[in-house]
Amino acid sequence: MIVDRPTSELLAASTRFADIRELAVVDSTNRYLLDLARRGAPDGVVVVADYQSAGRGRLGRTWEASPGAALLASILLRPDRDTLAPDRRWLAAAAVALAGAEACGPNVGIKWPNDLLLGDRKLAGILAEADAGAIVVGIGINVASAPPGATWLEVAGEGRTHVDRGQLLAALLTNLERWCDHWDDVASAYRARCATIGRQVRLELPDGTSVVGQATAVAPDGGLRVRARNGELAFHAADVIHVTGP
Repeated sequence: MIVDRPTSELLAASTRFADIRELAVVDSTNRYLLDLARRGAPDGVVVVADYQSAGRGRLGRTWEASPGAALLASILLRPDRDTLAPDRRWLAAAAVALAGAEACGPNVGIKWPNDLLLGDRKLAGILAEADAGAIVVGIGINVASAPPGATWLEVAGEGRTHVDRGQLLAALLTNLERWCDHWDDVASAYRARCATIGRQVRLELPDGTSVVGQATAVAPDGGLRVRARNGELAFHAADVIHVTGP
């Protein structure tokens, strides 16, 4: 069991995230929650799992974690179209990234678009998918182990040797409640915590080409602006590699 009863009661009393569905095994928490969204599940439903057999990452990749080694959660949001227009819906994923970074510790940054970094190593990944008037945002935080090249909280998390996944989830959801519906604040806080801005980067594009330049800003629509050899360009889908420090 990930979330104990007192924690569930606290979340129910203080946030919209009262309905938490816990699964031992699922193919993908995002896929499972998107199915619920299509059947009319309301804002605030959360799905967590000990293990995903077919976890999904950005750009068609898979997400891998050993059973019980990561916090694997998906969150259903139904933002008001009047306050979050379609071209600003990237802010739903940005809000989850901010909430996760805050839950993990003050030294955790965000790599565009939504990876969490500790130092320059990946701590967590985030995937947002939209359907049926809903946005489902999945997050996987490495807690007890990580794939090669990444890091995890119990080895690097502010001196902690044990991280309770239920408490981590509660912190994430409590933080997210504070950000939801305050989208202008999300945009400014995301930019302030984005470790990519100011960095020399290499962008690996979906068509197999790459671009090298300096990341200068995150645009209002969530795109990354990069000053490259042929001028300032904007990108909305790419793998970003931090080449040098700020």
